[in-house]
Formats: sequence, C-alpha cells, structure tokens
Amino acid sequence: MKIVTYNVNGLRPRIAQFGSLLKLLNSLDADVICFQETKLRRQELTADLVMAEGYESFFSCTRTSERGRTGYSGVATFCRVNSAFMSDEVALPVVAEEGFTGVLDSGKGEMNAVAEGLEEFSRDELLKVDGEGRCVITDHGHFVLFNLYGPRAGGDDTERIEFKFKFFKILEKRWEFLLRQGRRLFVVGDLNIAPTSLDRCDAQPDFENNQFRRWFRSILLENGGSFFDVFRAKNPDRREAYTCWSQSSGAEEFNYGSRIDHILCAGACLHQEQDLQSHNFVTCHVKECDILTQFKRWKPGNSLRWKGGQNIKLEGSDHAPVYTSLLEIPSVSQHSTPSLSARYIPMVRGLQQTIVSLLMKRQAAEQVTTDGNFIKESSSEGERISPEQCCTPSAPSGDSCSSSQNSEVLCSKTYEHSSTLAIEATCNTFVTLGGERNKTMCSNEAKKKVKRSSQLSLRSFFQKSPIASNSVSNSSVISTNQGNVPDSNHLSNETPVPENQSGSPKQCELNSSASIQDSDEVDVYSLDKSLDKDKNNFALLEWQRLQQVMQNSIPLCKRHSEPCVSRVVRKRGPNFGRRFYVCARAEGPASNPEANCNYFKWASSKPRQK
Repeated sequence: MKIVTYNVNGLRPRIAQFGSLLKLLNSLDADVICFQETKLRRQELTADLVMAEGYESFFSCTRTSERGRTGYSGVATFCRVNSAFMSDEVALPVVAEEGFTGVLDSGKGEMNAVAEGLEEFSRDELLKVDGEGRCVITDHGHFVLFNLYGPRAGGDDTERIEFKFKFFKILEKRWEFLLRQGRRLFVVGDLNIAPTSLDRCDAQPDFENNQFRRWFRSILLENGGSFFDVFRAKNPDRREAYTCWSQSSGAEEFNYGSRIDHILCAGACLHQEQDLQSHNFVTCHVKECDILTQFKRWKPGNSLRWKGGQNIKLEGSDHAPVYTSLLEIPSVSQHSTPSLSARYIPMVRGLQQTIVSLLMKRQAAEQVTTDGNFIKESSSEGERISPEQCCTPSAPSGDSCSSSQNSEVLCSKTYEHSSTLAIEATCNTFVTLGGERNKTMCSNEAKKKVKRSSQLSLRSFFQKSPIASNSVSNSSVISTNQGNVPDSNHLSNETPVPENQSGSPKQCELNSSASIQDSDEVDVYSLDKSLDKDKNNFALLEWQRLQQVMQNSIPLCKRHSEPCVSRVVRKRGPNFGRRFYVCARAEGPASNPEANCNYFKWASSKPRQK
C-alpha cells in the first residue's frame, strides 16, 4: 500500500498541467493520495475536479469569509479502489470526517466524537479552527489517516501565531484521545514546520528555538512523544532533503529550501505476538519513505534565471510530493464509501427529485406541447384565428391593426387560453409609396447598435491630437460644398432637367464642386498619413529614450556586476509599497559563487500611503 502527500498549490492548475484529474492521480501511482492547498470553494466542486474513474474523493473547503481567505487552503483525499460499494479494500475508508473538532456536519459514527479536554474551548472557537478547510480524516480500519494543511504564521503576525498555536493544541488533544482508544495514526501533509536545522537550508543558531519547532519535536518518540517522523526514521542523516522552495527567488535551481511536508506515524504494529516491546508500526510495516523530486518545477536542463530563465514560466507546485510504502496490511471487512464522498455532493450528483415533482414536470411538458400551436381560442368570440390573418394590410377595422403613409404598420392580436396562458403575436410590415421604401428605424433596433471603441496604444500618449487640423480641413470642405449645393426646396419647384443636357450651367457647377471636394479629401488623407508616420517615428524614438533611461537607473549587483531585478514590499508596515532592487540570480548557499549575492538597494520611490 502506498500513501502520498502533495501540496498542489491549486488543484485546477495541476489538473491543467497534466491534462485531467485522472492523469494527475495516475502519475502519483498511489493507493491514498492526500492533496493540500486545493484552493477550491464548496460551490466550485464540479465533477471534473473531484471525480476520476477508480477513485473516491473526500474534500474539505474553507468556510470562512475573512478577507483574503475566501477560496484559500483546502484539502482533499483520493482513494484508489476497485469498487466503492461492498469492498474489503483498505484504501477505501470505513468512515470519513471533515475537520478534526467534531463540530462540522460531515460523516457519521465514532469519528464525530469530540476529543476529551475540548470543553475549555467554545463552539465558536472550534468552528473557527475548522473553518479554513485544513483537515480531512479517513478511518481505514487498521489506522486513522489525518490529511493536514498547517497554518502559516509570520514572525510578527500575532493573530495568526495565536491561531496556529490553538490549531495544533486542539489537534494534539484529538490525537491523544484516539491513541488512548488504541487506534493507530498516520498524519500526513504540509504542516508548515521544519522541525530541525537539518530540515532548513539557511538555519540560524537559534532556528530550533521557535515554539512550533519545539512543539513538533515534543510529539516525536525520541522526545517522549508518540509519533515517528517516518522520513527521518528511514533517512536519519540525509541532508538537503527539502520539499518546498521559494517561487519568487528561484531557489529550486540550487535546492535551497526546507522540509515542511511530513508523514508521521503512531501506534502498535499489526502483529499478534505476545512480546511486542520491540515492535512498532514503522519497523514492521513501513518499507520506505522518500521525496518524489521528479515533480519539482525546475529540472536540470532548464535555462538559468540570469540567462533568460526568469521569463520562462515553470509548471508545477512549489512543493514536491512525499510518499511511504506499507507492507503486510491485511484486508478489512466489507463496507461502502462514506457519506462524505464527493460522489454525493449535489453539484456532482445532482438534486434528487420526488415522484410528485417528476409528474408535474411531465404534465407541464405535455401542456406546452399541446398549446404550442399558433391556433388559439379567442376570448371574445370563441372563433379561431391564425396569426397570419392579423398581419394582412386588409385587416378589418375592428382589429388592432392600423396603417398610414411613411410609417410602419403594426399589427398585434392577443389570444387567451383557458389555462391563463397568453401568447401575443406581433407583425411588423413596411408600406412603400412611389417606389421608395420607408427607411425609418425603430428605437429598439437603434439600441442594438454597438459602438466600437479602440484601445489606446502607448504611441497615442506621445501624439498631438489631430482633431484641430481635421476640423479645419473638414470645415473648408463643408463650406465649399454648402456654397455650391442648391437648396432642395428650390430644386423641387423647378422643371426637371433632361438627362442629355449634361452641359447645362447647373450641372457643370455640380460637377466642379464634386471634383474640388475629391481633391480636398485626397490632400487631407495624404497629409494625415504623413503626419501619422512622423508621429510614429517620434513615439518610437521617445520610447527608446525612456528604455535607455530606465536601463541606466537599474543598479548592478556587486559580485556578478549584472543588472538587478526590482521588487515591491507587499508586507504591511512602514515600507509597504516601496520598491527595491536585488540580485537577479537564484537564491542559494552563500558558499556558491553562482548563487544570489544578497545585493539589496532601495529605489528612490517612496512607499505608498494608505
């Protein structure tokens, strides 16, 4: 049996990376796969994100509405099974529970019991701890599996530090309760804790004095606790065994990270011998535990950051999966998938319909089919009239049809049905007089016209507005045309000129004005084209000048004499929003001359005031 834990840093991008959820799961090749940081809300759990053939899934999503934490965190456990019903497979859980406090409405049975000692916490406190979607518990018969995503807390964020401390305090009480019942435990996931300096690339002398690192080591067996750190139990002296790397600094290139993704185990082995003092679950049933480094974003052969690789987007999570293989795990009694399974989520399964609602929908469909014809009963006379009859020009005077010259003929007839269904048939026709069609457009059609708006380019900011010059040219053309075009009312009262009299004075005057207008339009077009070309050249030169100024203002790092990259302070404080420059190379050990030289310089810009 194989168990994998993997912080996917968003389940959607990982599915897109592999092509489908099934391909992602099959690439890990495990019986139980635990994902953290799925970044999905409950209403976003659709079939393509939660269902894969041959797998049962169990999700916990964030329920908090705090700013910045909506759609944040989230965990999911996928179990590979041959059958979801009446199965004796260990991978298929007997019971599943969302959260670990017992206050969430998920799962049924023994797993919902609240751990002893939680009476000191109010229900609101327990709901807050479990409200961020950080835990899914699955009971596999021989052991209980906790899929965890531990909170992250900065050095000066007192609110999150308090939340993280309470999170692990309540969690530890739940573990103690289950261990007193004789249960075996597996705790897997991203705990956001590197327990020792061996698990951190740049550990300082006081690194291990952190309160959460001290807590982590206190629950381990060598310090009087109940848990094995399974990776360290199988690889006690391995260095640079990291599972997480900084994305912004490109630390993966030099494997400059930390080990914060863990697999912990507690409890006795499954053997039935009398003398079990030398037996434990890890030594008897754990074959191996290691890091799947092939899932790292940066791989040998990728372009280095300072040689163009910084602009190349790397696919994958900033974490690497961790796995463990178990031996001699017997089958369990037959059972079916728990009710927490994603197959029962309404967005996936759909809402169950009652017989009454089904019959009502069928009756409504038959009624619509029967009433779908255009022949309806008239409520006034009881006669049948087709819709074509109401739209003919020769409609009776009693009908709601009217016609007039140079306007539209609007014909409408209202029909009523005995079941209060009404259909209004409206016919619009156009009346033409003297061979000319009335081109008046109704207001509804005018509203359907969409005005096209062109996006401003960078060049437009360096160009002078051509409105003034165009207005002068257009005004001269308009004045010329107005001086030469005779009044329409005057022409209508004169005798029409025959077509063969093309040499008449009026016709020559019209032709002359038309030729002048054409020549003016050509001159304006040529002038505008020449001005546009000059303005484009000016904008290009101005942009090149700005680029050169910007390039000259970027400092060079001291060790490599290479242009730095700019960053902006995102952390709340006195320097929030302030820009600074750092070495462009990837973060790495100080002893490596190819790594980042830690150059730092503030830019001249001041922090934004908020």
